[in-house]
Amino acid sequence: MSEPLFQAMYIEILKAGGHPLLIPYIEGFQEILYKFASEEQLSYLDDAVKLIIKEFDGYVEISGDYNTRKLSLVDPEKIAKYRGSPARKELFGTLMKRIEKKDLNYLVIPFPCNSLAQEAKMDLFSYFEFVQKALYLDREDPVKEWQKIEQKQEIICKYLNKVENIQVIGTDTNLTMSVKDRIWINSCGYLNLPDGEVYTGPIEDSVNGNIRFTFPGIYQGNDIENIYLEFKEGNVVKANADKGEDLLKEILKIENANILGEFAIGTNYGITKFTKNMLFDEKMGGTLHCALGLGILETGSKNISAIHWDILKDMKLPGSQILADEKIIYEEGKWKI
Repeated sequence: MSEPLFQAMYIEILKAGGHPLLIPYIEGFQEILYKFASEEQLSYLDDAVKLIIKEFDGYVEISGDYNTRKLSLVDPEKIAKYRGSPARKELFGTLMKRIEKKDLNYLVIPFPCNSLAQEAKMDLFSYFEFVQKALYLDREDPVKEWQKIEQKQEIICKYLNKVENIQVIGTDTNLTMSVKDRIWINSCGYLNLPDGEVYTGPIEDSVNGNIRFTFPGIYQGNDIENIYLEFKEGNVVKANADKGEDLLKEILKIENANILGEFAIGTNYGITKFTKNMLFDEKMGGTLHCALGLGILETGSKNISAIHWDILKDMKLPGSQILADEKIIYEEGKWKI
């Protein structure tokens, strides 16, 4: 799958004088874990993993899956126990704190491979071109393009940092939240690529109303389709889906996963297709996404959870709007600021 990228990075880190620890997961390890592990084993977190997150200077995750559907037959309760264990919740919190303090260089890199191309309903060569466009590598000067995006998004973030209330209107959607004194982040290519979004963490108990997510939620390789959530005073009080509803309800049982940790708007119009890879999909121009669970500390969010699960909504559909303090700032996929 992505061995050539692992090898190239290993060489470059050695040349730079670093001490790389290479931990590529082998095929089948997750399927084996869920099939044979006891409840205690599912909750266990190895000390080596804790050490990496707590002490290492850099962490690079290369995304290149051999089978995106490998967990489709796993009991949703087992997945929830594994992902929602207290040890992983604590570790996730440590990771976010170190990233916020810039004490850890954390990077996720996509590597085009056949399984990801297949999910996107493309051949591998077309998928390579898709990735190039998403990263603006097809432009004469990609760095300059990302600098332009940074400048445009900085204007948006400065505006939103003065806003107190957000309202989202759309199909089966009328959602309100307070973002007073929360910080909007200009995500423009410094940590991950592809990039392109502005996001914040809503005040935890302020989210009210309902929202219909028009794209499937992808969780551990499972599709959860046509998700509908209702919120009251920050908590999900009703949840259903046309497909994967049992898994959705197990996810919501994870501590604080029924609270929004992030509200974000995608700004990368080089991404034009939903590919079931959230690293790309959440950045797609003309969409918004909400993350259930862990909030990004840099925004001021106080929600701590073992998961951070992004779900996507198409905002190009007729009648779709985002209002800031009752003023329309975004309509049918386009900014009005």
